[in-house]
Amino acid sequence: MSESKNMLLSECKPGDEVLIKSLSLEGTMRRRLLDLGFVRGSELKVIQKSPLGDPMAFRVSDTTIALRKEESSKIIVEKIGGDE
Repeated sequence: MSESKNMLLSECKPGDEVLIKSLSLEGTMRRRLLDLGFVRGSELKVIQKSPLGDPMAFRVSDTTIALRKEESSKIIVEKIGGDE
């Protein structure tokens, strides 16, 4: 019954816990996110959304980072645990 469903990081809601599947970013932003721990297989938690939904705050390892929708919409994730 564990059906894996890939989604964009920008579609996640606060409290969601996800697994990073892939990044479709290029250049400096890609390298920066990789350095911060946004690598395939890493667990990520959505901390909060700003009132207008952009940017969103995420926790990976012990780092909290805010990403704009432009960047988070290029990261494919899979929801883990929690509710449906």
